[in-house]
Amino acid sequence: MAYSFHSDPVAAATEHSATGKIAEIFEDIRQTLDVEVVNLIWRHLATIPGGLEWVWTSLKPLYQGAAVGPAAYIRTHLPLPPVPAISRDALRAAGIDNGALTAIGEVLDSYQHTNALALVCLSAFLARFDRAMPPLETGERLTESVSAYMAPGRAALPQLIPLAEMPGALASLVHELNGFGEDKDPALTASMYRHLAHWPAYLVMVRTILAPLHESGELASLVAATRRLGDQAGAQAAGAIPTLMSRQPIEPALTAVRRFVRHPIARMTGICSLIRHATPT
Repeated sequence: MAYSFHSDPVAAATEHSATGKIAEIFEDIRQTLDVEVVNLIWRHLATIPGGLEWVWTSLKPLYQGAAVGPAAYIRTHLPLPPVPAISRDALRAAGIDNGALTAIGEVLDSYQHTNALALVCLSAFLARFDRAMPPLETGERLTESVSAYMAPGRAALPQLIPLAEMPGALASLVHELNGFGEDKDPALTASMYRHLAHWPAYLVMVRTILAPLHESGELASLVAATRRLGDQAGAQAAGAIPTLMSRQPIEPALTAVRRFVRHPIARMTGICSLIRHATPT
């Protein structure tokens, strides 16, 4: 099994080199989530003995049912600060034509869909297995009818660009964007920005939107509110997890899930939604 340190901020199995049980689970993730790529959290868990199988077996039923309504609720109830819309004229002036805008929209839609699901499912995993987590009051159930929600479906996202292969100014821009809204752990670079790095002019517009919100603390407030929603939804969904404790040492997998859900997933659930609202469809 090959692990990638060049293009990923943590040890991660690569999709093309995965074999055996890891490859089977990766394909199951793609089919269940209807996505083309396996997100970093799963590829990182593949480097932890027993981690990927335990976490995915625990959470697949939630992805197929119990998490769908709460994820829809989160997508529609995030307290997004008002932001100016990016105009089509501005995009055209920056060299972003209709084809590029469609591809950008596919990236944003894919992450908006999977981030909210991951927030609910991984928060449920912590509520179920992490004894360090304080018990949470479940409160009013966070769920919403999904009959009007259209999942974006599978899209061929552009290749992830390794930071080391970006021009220096672009890598610095991605690094800066990744720090917006983050409080303690900016080392995990959000994959969404690396997908969007194919359109540097668009990322410049995104920076113009996010920078003042970061400085004012509004992004930090959005991330904190997103974490609270995730915690509440996760506490409500935890009972649907069918598995028991892993026979492998559990702390490495719990540490990975805790780090991802509290930082890049909670952060990008809100920020991706904010960017999507500002970008024309």
